[in-house]
Amino acid sequence: MRSRPESPWPRWIGGAARVFGFTFLLTLLSFAVALLASILGTIVHAQVKHVAPNLMFAYKRIAFPIALSAGAIALVVTLVVEIRNYRQGKVLAAIEQASRV
Repeated sequence: MRSRPESPWPRWIGGAARVFGFTFLLTLLSFAVALLASILGTIVHAQVKHVAPNLMFAYKRIAFPIALSAGAIALVVTLVVEIRNYRQGKVLAAIEQASRV
């Protein structure tokens, strides 16, 4: 069975999948870290003030907005990196095509 020849031009579909996958993973990671830190901070604050800890505050008001912000930043950064890689791949493919002629 003959395999399909590899195109010299870069494909954008793989880049889009990497952008959204990486953004999703970084958003989950930032949410987990922010939630852990906010829960620990809320518990420490409750111990100092001698009140019951309000963990919903840690989830809704601290961890979720931090995760959204980190997700937006990760999306923008990965888009910039993937666009640069895509454009660089196009230029290198054009140089390779020109050198074959």
